[in-house]
Amino acid sequence: MCRVIAVANQKGGVGKTTTCVNLGIGLARAGKKVLLVEADAQGSMAVSLGIAEPDELDVTLVNIMEKVINDEDAEPGEGIIHHGEGIDFIPANIELAGLETALVNVMSRETILRQYLNSVKREYDFVIIDCMPSLGMITINALVAADSVLIPVEAAYLPVKGLQQLIKTIGRVHRKLNPALNIMGILLTKVDRRTNFARDISAQIREVYGNRVHIFENCIPLSVKAAETTAEGKSIYLHDPKGIVAGGYHSLTQEVLADEK
Repeated sequence: MCRVIAVANQKGGVGKTTTCVNLGIGLARAGKKVLLVEADAQGSMAVSLGIAEPDELDVTLVNIMEKVINDEDAEPGEGIIHHGEGIDFIPANIELAGLETALVNVMSRETILRQYLNSVKREYDFVIIDCMPSLGMITINALVAADSVLIPVEAAYLPVKGLQQLIKTIGRVHRKLNPALNIMGILLTKVDRRTNFARDISAQIREVYGNRVHIFENCIPLSVKAAETTAEGKSIYLHDPKGIVAGGYHSLTQEVLADEK
């Protein structure tokens, strides 16, 4: 049975795309069939997976969602790209921003992505959606399509401050649009273990949210190696396999797999 995970936070720069790519490839390395879906007009995931110019792609998530809107069937495998590290992915580009506006007048606009994923997810063990840094209609589509939400949070004051708004949005989607939706957990990212500040923020999150939301035992350390992977189009497992970030994402992968049992 496929599990659909939305990786979401309306704050940019907290490691959503890095988490999608490295969790997805980590699961593939563990023998799982994985589809990554880029629901972000910036195209960062496509770049991270080796697509130099996402805006020049002929088929992206926009084209697939437009077919659903127009009651047209997508061809088998349409828009899905196979990556050398064992995952499939559907890229996006700047055209997704235009679709967000167009969705306002579409019937059942919150369910377009779910309708598409329901037609392909039987081929996969995991579908992981990389959400854009906003709580707009595309992100709502991702939450409606998902079984659970993984929330990356940078160990800094402002990203933590915005966490409550996201949790409220997830709660509204759960109540009104997707009763099966739950919060998988909060993942602390860019944690500088050398500073008291990072430790204080981590402790604050566990104190405020730990009783209501699962906090992953593992955190993702701060490292320039994680940023370097984007330029190379490959995962941290190939770029720096013995580094602390690879270790962090391996531990996260093991936590996610343990949760399946």
